[in-house]
Order: sequence, then C-alpha cells, then structure tokens
Amino acid sequence: MSATMETFAPKEVVMSRFSDDEFVPDDDVDDYDNLDEYDELPDDEDDYDDDDYDDDDLEDAGEDEIDFVVALYNDDGERTAVPMEPMLANDLDELITQLRRLPGDAGAVGMVSIDHQFYVIVRVRGRNVQVFLSDSTQANDWPIARDVADFLGEDIPDPDDDPETMGDGDMLADAGVGEFDMEDSDEILADIAARVHFGPQFERAANTSVR
Repeated sequence: MSATMETFAPKEVVMSRFSDDEFVPDDDVDDYDNLDEYDELPDDEDDYDDDDYDDDDLEDAGEDEIDFVVALYNDDGERTAVPMEPMLANDLDELITQLRRLPGDAGAVGMVSIDHQFYVIVRVRGRNVQVFLSDSTQANDWPIARDVADFLGEDIPDPDDDPETMGDGDMLADAGVGEFDMEDSDEILADIAARVHFGPQFERAANTSVR
C-alpha cells in the first residue's frame, strides 16, 4: 500500500469482557421446584425459530465457486500480493486472523471474489478491522456474506430486495480509492488493486489462486 495509508484511522473493534463470577445466581434465590409448570410454551411461541439466520443453514462455497482469495500488504516498502487458502472465502473470522499474521507495515487488505457475483474486502490493522460487502442480498446464500452482515450488526435483507452495498466502502479513501461499487466482482477488485498500485502483484496472485 502507499505510505499515505499510515494516516488512516479505521474504527476500532471493541470486545466486551465479563468477569468469571458474573451471571452466577445468589444463594438467596428461591429453588426451582416450581419450574415444571413452565415446561410447555404456548403454541404460538413454539413457532419461533431462532435458527432462521444460522450460518449452518448455508452451504460453503466450493473451490469451483471461489474466484480467488488474495491479500495485499507492504513489507518494508515492497508491495506484495499473495494468494490465500481458498476456504477462507467461507469464514470471515479466520480470514481476519490470517490477515493479522501478515507482516504488513500498515496492516493488510484481503480481497475475496465469489462466483463472479459479489466480493468482500477486509482491511486489518492490528485490532482495527473494516469490512465491505458488494451485495448485501448475498447474505441469504453465502457464509462469508452472512458473516459480514453479522460483523456489522446489520439485518439480513430479503432475497428479493434490490442489491445494495454493506460496510465501509471508503476504507481505502486514504489511498485514493473512493466508494466501491457493484460491478463484476473480479474486475472491480483488479481495478481497486491497480488504483492502490498493486496491479501486477494482484494479477499474479489472483491467477495462481483457486481459479
């Protein structure tokens, strides 16, 4: 990445913390002898399904559906792009973990393209993480798109809604790239890489990735 990326200050991910003794019932709490009367819920409450948006309901993208997973970073001033493990295209948390392990001077940027339909961009600088999804409706079908929606705390749109972007579309503004759009996923990612001066490196890494 260009040197100007050092001035970028993305939002910090805040982790909640609980002590070991929280949520432990007091000794004074009544015993639970009378809980049997609550064993059955009314029929209308039984209809609730808390798994409506469970990632387990979504099938992972196969290698024939993953266009590429590529990481960009600067290492001692040298622009570097590397192909990453294809299955990272199904797991945002693990993708973030692997990006943190790269020796980038200003963190790393991960780019994922799925079936030429949509793309995900992740920028990681230590504990600071920014994510972008090019088509929010894909969260109904693909695990990593669902992961992005969950990470951002966004609702899953209806599959029939018009496609809209989701997340930090200006995460590379400090490198001269404005809001991302929803053009063909692999083409727009190649364009973004070129605009941040990783064009040839990105092309080599993408060509040696899954497809």
